[in-house]
Amino acid sequence: MYDWVGILGTFDFGYSIYKSLLDTDILGLIKDGDSNALEYLLQKYKHLVHLKAKTYFLLGAEREDLIQEGMIGLCKAIRDYEPDHRTSFKVFAELCITRQIITAVKTYTRQKHIPLNSYISLNSPSYGDDDQERPLAETLRNEKIYDPVDFIINKEQFNHVQEYLVSELSSLEEKAFLSLIY
Repeated sequence: MYDWVGILGTFDFGYSIYKSLLDTDILGLIKDGDSNALEYLLQKYKHLVHLKAKTYFLLGAEREDLIQEGMIGLCKAIRDYEPDHRTSFKVFAELCITRQIITAVKTYTRQKHIPLNSYISLNSPSYGDDDQERPLAETLRNEKIYDPVDFIINKEQFNHVQEYLVSELSSLEEKAFLSLIY
C-alpha cells in the first residue's frame, strides 16, 4: 500500500511559502481571503482526516463518506478556531474532525432514518405478470392507475355500507365493528 501523503508531500504545488508559517498565521491569511492558504491547510491535515475516518465504520456507506464528513469537520475547525483559547490548531482540528464523524455515524444510525436508509431502488429487478425480469419502475408503470372519481364513489359506497351495518348492530357489535375498521 502506498503512502500517498508521503509521496505527495515530496511534490511542491506552489505551497512552499506556507510551509514555514505557523498554522495560526495561515489561518490569518485564510480569514483575509487567501484561497491557496486554505488549500494548503486542507492538504496538510487531510492525513489526519484519513486516520480518524479509519477508526469508524458506517454500515451501508463507503469509507469516502466518512472522509468527506471529516473534511467538513476540518473546514469547521478552520472557520471556528480562535488562537486565544490556548490550544493548538491541530488539537482543535482533531476534535472537530472526530466530532463531525461521530455526529454523522449517530445521525445515520438513528431509527428515524430507517426508511431513508433502507430504500428500494426503482432500478432493482422485479418480475411482472409475465415472469420476466424488468426494473421495478417499469413494473410500476404498468400498474393500473386509479381514477379519483372511482375513489370517491368507492368511499361513498363504503360509507353507505357502514351506516347500514351500524344501524343494524347492537352497541357492543358496533364498537367491535368500528374497532376492526379503524
